[in-house]
Amino acid sequence: MTQILHHENRSGGVLPARTRWAILAVILAADVLDLLDATITNIAAPTITADLGGGPGLVQWLGAAYALALGVLLVPGGRLGDRYGRRRLFLAGLAGFVAASLACGLAPTPAALVAARLLQGAFGALVIPQGFGILGATWPRDQIGKAFALFGPAMGLSAVGGPVLAGFLVDADLAGLGWRPMFLINLLLGGAALFAATRLLPRDTGDRSVSVDGPGSALLAGAMLGVLGGLIDGSAQGWTTRPLALLLLGLAAFAAFCHRQRTAAHPLIEPSLLRNRGFAAGLTLGVVAFAATAGLLYVISLFLQQSLGRTPAGTALGLIPLTLGIVIASIACHGLIHTYGRRLAVTGLLILLAGCVWLTLVVHHSGAHTTSWALTPPLVILGIGMGTCFGTIYDLTIGDIAPTEAGSASGSLNAVQQLANATGAAAVTTVYFHTNGTMSLLVVAAAVTTCLPLTALLPAGPQKEQHH
Repeated sequence: MTQILHHENRSGGVLPARTRWAILAVILAADVLDLLDATITNIAAPTITADLGGGPGLVQWLGAAYALALGVLLVPGGRLGDRYGRRRLFLAGLAGFVAASLACGLAPTPAALVAARLLQGAFGALVIPQGFGILGATWPRDQIGKAFALFGPAMGLSAVGGPVLAGFLVDADLAGLGWRPMFLINLLLGGAALFAATRLLPRDTGDRSVSVDGPGSALLAGAMLGVLGGLIDGSAQGWTTRPLALLLLGLAAFAAFCHRQRTAAHPLIEPSLLRNRGFAAGLTLGVVAFAATAGLLYVISLFLQQSLGRTPAGTALGLIPLTLGIVIASIACHGLIHTYGRRLAVTGLLILLAGCVWLTLVVHHSGAHTTSWALTPPLVILGIGMGTCFGTIYDLTIGDIAPTEAGSASGSLNAVQQLANATGAAAVTTVYFHTNGTMSLLVVAAAVTTCLPLTALLPAGPQKEQHH
């Protein structure tokens, strides 16, 4: 169910265009903050572990903790906004995000930093789902396309600019604070967005009849914590009884979560969606593909710093070919998907696989003597492959679902993508720390290969084609 936002302006009518654009700017700022904080630790992890200790385990938890909390709580966060009001949840989430960023910047120990990252992700999950609902209630139907069209370029620029900003902030060592300013800057950025949001966002009452599946969320959180904790603990401390027990507990919690989804009155993922062959195939394909690419990005960053001796800023600049490839392909595929449908997803996976194999050969041949010129072509190819996949897989996944299920499907896919990011980063870096860069890249290539047969089960085209 969706509540109605009551627009409060002096005229009592439709919000002025200037106000609507200002609201869009606030929501974009919140989404940019989320993307920045999802990616900055890819660059800064080695510097943070050198300062705080924590070793490979902290490297893995820095990204996984944020994505885990965000993924587990995205769907409940959206339901809470429906129940208690989107403005209220947006403001509370943004204020909590700023406070958690301060805790990250001041963290004295690895455990404190991981806990703060979990809080960041949790509060981010309260903010992000409210944005599209607020825009839908404040923009006229015939103009909202203009607002949504800005999200792609803004997220693309953030994907490029975030790691670069993090790298230069770490290298600048402002006031002798090292890596901490990359979190503390959120006090300025998030504080400005919070101030604007309190003045601009329209009030809404919410709908107290909306249900939130608390037990289902708790079981999913327990499952992911068990699996990630087992992977990371086993990677860092060896495969003793404790990490194996954590893995078993995580799998047991996941089994209980699956049972809950079949029996709950208001499950996090509607069972009818999972009975849809195209959606189930796309969900599975997305989990594997996004887990593989998340792990790949982490491994490339670690290789550049630990094997090639790059600074954080140098690493960020070294990743620009990849991020530009993602942006270019994402924009290009938006116009191609209606023509080529699932063939575009196959093409993206094949390009991604080719880039991964190319990079593997370069790393295997040159190792610590690999040059920037040798890395640039495979990184560009990887970026184009990622951008092609990112822009098509989930559009195709919802191609033949019922329009009434679109909201639930979109929320579920976004949540699963975050959980895949957390799991993939932990799993692939586990291989990296126990073997070498070449083996971890081969694991990614194998995962991408397993995705190819699943594309045959995807809907032929995106939803517009299916329902016209």
